[in-house]
Amino acid sequence: MKDYDKDSYGHILKYTSLFGGVQGLNILIGLVRTKIVTWLLGPGGMGLASLFQTTANFISQATNLGISFSAVRNVSELFDTGDEARIAHFIKVVRAWSLLTGLIGTLLCMLAGSILSQLTFNWGDHTLHFVVLAPLVGILAVTGGETAILKGARRLRSLAVIQMYNVIAALLISVPVYYFFGESGIVPVMLLTGLISMLLTIRHSHKLYPLRFSGMHGILGEGMGMVKLGVAFTLAGIFGSGADFVIRTYLNNVSSLDEVGLYNVGFVITMTYAGMIFSAMESDYFPRLSAVNNDRAKCRDLISKQAEVSLLLISPIVVAAIFLLPIALPLLTSEKFLPVVDMMRLMSLALYLRAVNLSLEYLSLAKGASLSYLFLEGVYDLLIVVLTIVGYIYFGLTGTGIALLVAGLFNTLLVMGYIGLKFGVFVRKTIFLLLLIQLAIGATAFFATQWLSGWVYWLSGTLLFIVSLSISVNILRRKTHLWDKIKAKIHKKLEK
Repeated sequence: MKDYDKDSYGHILKYTSLFGGVQGLNILIGLVRTKIVTWLLGPGGMGLASLFQTTANFISQATNLGISFSAVRNVSELFDTGDEARIAHFIKVVRAWSLLTGLIGTLLCMLAGSILSQLTFNWGDHTLHFVVLAPLVGILAVTGGETAILKGARRLRSLAVIQMYNVIAALLISVPVYYFFGESGIVPVMLLTGLISMLLTIRHSHKLYPLRFSGMHGILGEGMGMVKLGVAFTLAGIFGSGADFVIRTYLNNVSSLDEVGLYNVGFVITMTYAGMIFSAMESDYFPRLSAVNNDRAKCRDLISKQAEVSLLLISPIVVAAIFLLPIALPLLTSEKFLPVVDMMRLMSLALYLRAVNLSLEYLSLAKGASLSYLFLEGVYDLLIVVLTIVGYIYFGLTGTGIALLVAGLFNTLLVMGYIGLKFGVFVRKTIFLLLLIQLAIGATAFFATQWLSGWVYWLSGTLLFIVSLSISVNILRRKTHLWDKIKAKIHKKLEK
């Protein structure tokens, strides 16, 4: 393999590992927080927190015009030119739009408090909660804009540090507040953690590009290209947040807050450990893909490598999680959450597909093809809502896991076909083969948990994990300089 290819794979592995390592630390801290919070609030309190957070995210997505994402593409392209004056000027545009959309979102949440209460809850009046929560929408908009600046300027270590401090802050704030105030502390905790996240992000971004008020006249009009792409991202975000909102509201209305809490904890924990692998995509992969979006060969090469590395890293984690969940979940939360084990196992299988999907879906955004991105997201979100409701009716919470897996499979076929026909970019055939092999191992692991028990259960789990890990390590060893670096370090130590 050429050194260029090894360096490219090495870059992806390096920054996936950077964010994965930070995410790993974040997960450990977050799991401590989750354990304590679930003990303090119980499934009902977790369900209530989920409804408030989902609603705030929905309003934020509906009003922020997608600045937090679309700005990354523009800043990244300008960053590659090296023109500091143009970069600094465009950052003013980003900040102006972020502040404007934040103010609009805050006002809308306040005015719609009564409506949101009626849509979300079938008991009590929660209007005041939504009014008090409204500033969080503005906080999310400002944080998103400043984060986009850091991503576009490739300040990846700053982003990793911010993530780490955010998790620590959430732990230090939520535990004492929930201990003393219980469910009454949910909204204050959300506001405080959001505020700290915003201040941390501003500190890093303003250190890089200080706030300047000169030359602000007519600046909003200069961001229309960014807003055009952002509007499509906003609509896609509305679909995504709206899907979450509909699912959780449906569960709350047909069942109970406890059921919402169970679903939310299962979903969040599954996506959290996946975040170890996927967190680098937005921060590192998307800006680099944006920079080469007009070169089909480079796009295909970068997409295939990103999909391959993501798939190789996530696969052994999925197998381990499938077998360890009955032990790990009560340790992370409590035994009350055991009913979601099979749901989480099925959701975990969908992560194989997500590794490939995400790598491809970013291309439409990198090219500024907003309608393509909107179409793909809209179809998926509609499908996930319908399948989740049907799955829950027939199989309860386990059915929601089936729904996510089926929707992921359909979405994979749709994305591969659409991106290939629309942009002429197809992933390498080896990615299909690798996906089928690792998915087959994961599916075998799932069925083993349903049919086996005792020492046979653990033996099969260990063997399947070793097989999956061996495949991943062997391919990464061949395609990166990682093995050479490890051997060099060993030789140095032996020489000493």
